[in-house]
Amino acid sequence: MVQPKDLIEHASDAALVVDGQQKVVAWNAEAAALLGHSADNVIGLSCHEVLNALLPDGTPLCAPACNGSLCFGRCQPYSIPACNARHRDGRLVAVSISTMVVPKQQGRAHKGPAAAVIFLHPLESDIKPEEIERPVQIFLFGHFGVSVGGSGLAVEHWQRKQALTLLKYLTHNAGQAVHRERVIELLWPDSDEAQGRERLKVILYFLRHQLRDAGLADDLIETRGATYVLNRDMVWIDCEAFEKLYQQGEDHTRAGRQDEAIQCFEAAQRLYRSDYLEEDLYAEWCAEERERLCEIYLDVLGRLADVYAARGSYASAAQICRSALVREPCREQFHRSLMQYLFRLGRSDRAIAQYRRCEKILAEELGVGPSNDTRRLYEKILQATRVAAPESSTGRNRT
Repeated sequence: MVQPKDLIEHASDAALVVDGQQKVVAWNAEAAALLGHSADNVIGLSCHEVLNALLPDGTPLCAPACNGSLCFGRCQPYSIPACNARHRDGRLVAVSISTMVVPKQQGRAHKGPAAAVIFLHPLESDIKPEEIERPVQIFLFGHFGVSVGGSGLAVEHWQRKQALTLLKYLTHNAGQAVHRERVIELLWPDSDEAQGRERLKVILYFLRHQLRDAGLADDLIETRGATYVLNRDMVWIDCEAFEKLYQQGEDHTRAGRQDEAIQCFEAAQRLYRSDYLEEDLYAEWCAEERERLCEIYLDVLGRLADVYAARGSYASAAQICRSALVREPCREQFHRSLMQYLFRLGRSDRAIAQYRRCEKILAEELGVGPSNDTRRLYEKILQATRVAAPESSTGRNRT
């Protein structure tokens, strides 16, 4: 059996090997020279703790359950053309990232010591982040996570779960004053005011104690009279960065800057790991925001498919549409776009099959048929297929 270190021992680039839990299991000499960590210092750590990388706009790239780990779990390669990895002395090192995925065992999850090899390629010039790095990163997409200085907090192991809910709620309202009565109603809807206040004191003390142990000052959560505020200047939040990238992509698209638009939309797509606070699916206070951000994400996918198609990358555009339809199978816009891209790729048969799939899904889920625009596109593709078929038959008869 090939050992993890054998995969990278003779590589010319800096490289590391991670297992199915994203723990570093091998680290070569080139990686030690590039980032200053010896193998003994990093073996057993999560790769996000070691690399602690930022995208060019200052957005944290590495996090628990990041897009890279999701790709590795699906046996898909992952790459980043430019980012900043963190050197042991704290400075940023400009690199590109490419990966090699170790295949799973016959449809089973990774059981062995290696899931993927990550290669780090030094870039000649530094990439300066556009934003000042903030000490706390909070991840609201997918599984809730908190990172302080690149190290994740084990919030899922906190004994007082109300403290975790309070942190989520304050982050949801970042920068806004939240009255203690709203917090008490959220955490203990059946308690009286006096009892609720005493419980809130205990939970707030516990939360601040946990954050203090992580090296954060008490002013992360400020008390203003009878209200509480999450200090906006100390926190980077993934959903806010996501919206900013979306707006930047829109601006680049309007200005005709396709390459820049693609970079922004791709970065936004990477940030959206899953739905907003997905483990709080039945909490009413975050339901509206979850729906709003999901709509923006679908728009990001639509914009990204449009830009890919404008560059003639119809296969990439088609794949984006498929991803959108996995999430929202009744979105007729993506069925129609996928039909167009398949037709342009010369796969009229698949475009016709996609129409029939759309027709079936809409009938079963919504009790309606495809719109006039979708039917017209189907007829156009069908007609083109019929025209091409006699020509092929004529050619065969002549031979």
